[in-house]
Amino acid sequence: MSRIINTEEFNVEVENGSETTVVDFFATWCGPCKMLAPVFDELSGDIDEAKFLKVDIDQSLELARKFQVTTVPTVIVFKDGEEAERLVGFIPKQKLEDMVKAHI
Repeated sequence: MSRIINTEEFNVEVENGSETTVVDFFATWCGPCKMLAPVFDELSGDIDEAKFLKVDIDQSLELARKFQVTTVPTVIVFKDGEEAERLVGFIPKQKLEDMVKAHI
């Protein structure tokens, strides 16, 4: 199951992390984000080799700016603390799964 993190947790878990981490930048008012949420959560239960986290851009605006997230949802895969790949908009489960597995 994915969980929502703040800026401080992001620094520890993503930027200083040594594993593949998938971050969903979302907003509570965003329709496509609501459509992606169950897909993201389901995938987080299916893939044990990656960590799945969420960032609410309204609560962590500085992270959204830092990673130039201007459209939500934006899903970024981080590998060893560095951005490896990014997709914007609603993502079908298979496409998201393929993206994550390419970086494990």
